[in-house]
Amino acid sequence: MNYSENHFENNTDIVSGVSKMLVEKIDIQKLRQLSPAKKNEKIYHVLKKITDEEKIVISDRKMAALVKEIYEETFEYGPMSGYMNDENITEIMINNFDRVYIEKKGAIERADSGFKNNQHIKNFVEKLVSPQGLRIDESSPMVDARLDNGARINAVIRPASVSEIAVTIRKFKNDLLTADDLIALNALNHEMSEFLKACVENKVNIFVSGGTSSGKTTFLNVLSGFIPQKERMVTIEETPELNLSIENTVKLEARHANIEGRGEITIRDLVKNALRMRPDRIIIGEIRGTEALDVLNAMNTGHEGSMTTIHANSPSDVVSRLETMILMSSLNLNSAYARRLILSSVNLVVQLERFPDGRRKVVKICELTEEKSGAAENNNKNITVKDIFTFSGDVFVYTGYVPEFFNKAGYKRKSHNAEFI
Repeated sequence: MNYSENHFENNTDIVSGVSKMLVEKIDIQKLRQLSPAKKNEKIYHVLKKITDEEKIVISDRKMAALVKEIYEETFEYGPMSGYMNDENITEIMINNFDRVYIEKKGAIERADSGFKNNQHIKNFVEKLVSPQGLRIDESSPMVDARLDNGARINAVIRPASVSEIAVTIRKFKNDLLTADDLIALNALNHEMSEFLKACVENKVNIFVSGGTSSGKTTFLNVLSGFIPQKERMVTIEETPELNLSIENTVKLEARHANIEGRGEITIRDLVKNALRMRPDRIIIGEIRGTEALDVLNAMNTGHEGSMTTIHANSPSDVVSRLETMILMSSLNLNSAYARRLILSSVNLVVQLERFPDGRRKVVKICELTEEKSGAAENNNKNITVKDIFTFSGDVFVYTGYVPEFFNKAGYKRKSHNAEFI
């Protein structure tokens, strides 16, 4: 029986069928080594064999479209391939098979293409995470993994999600931004850049703070560009996102427990181990829990110039979050100890903000200092936030405040031409 092209267009199993035939008839690993053109040629021959055997009449246009779809399903990211390959897209959010959103150049918009059904999404996720020994099913309804290209995928299904499945993919650019790039984007000005350069060179401990998707990791990469090449770095992350330009860098990565609940490596474990690796500085991708105690102790005991990011909406929020994290780490600690540790460890907070139109800016650069109050007991220090730079009225403003750490011994004030020194 001859089938028309209309019948063929409604046959949604054809892509799956050809993909299975590729696996059965062709060595996929060898095929992966071929150029895209050669891969497409192989797919075309398998597809042509199916259409000939089934006596399906199909136009050249439809054949080309199917070859492309099968290629993307087999060797790339299925219907998300175009978005994954677009350097301007930084986030892909899949809420349902027909509701896909992307973040492009800082703005969120609905995507044109999607999946055939939610099972298609599950197959897509399993294909990406299974090579890492991970799975997603009712007994393990959440999965978080790093892809070969450095992107991070998070997927949630029922019963952890009300909807059938939700997937988020965050992409990371391989090209390193510099402070000059951020100045060109009006994320900060030259004076702020020179100030931060002096801080990094003089080993000021820096916390980069901001909300979700405010650019914290990107900014941490930019700050690392000011670190002298002669120093030794150890980076610690849950998912590798940092891309430091320092040659003598060791990267450590946390790991979730496996299906049996074994093999977990925490950020706290890695911080403790990093201290034995002779680092000049330790850079932690993000702190969010009990590891705060170890990070601050490291900053306070010979690892000056260390940096990290923290999810907080203001510099004051950074203080309260750090205090909470420290108290969570041990029942034997109190608020007075936590505040003393914060004051002795955290010199500078850089607050970032993502605006509704997608712009990301440095809205505050602050010093954390001890509140000058005779009423405060020496063992019960209070912390105050001193603004050095602010973003106000759509302009960057230097407040005139000179941070106390620039007056301490050891800070050489290298940027003599800057007005803030």
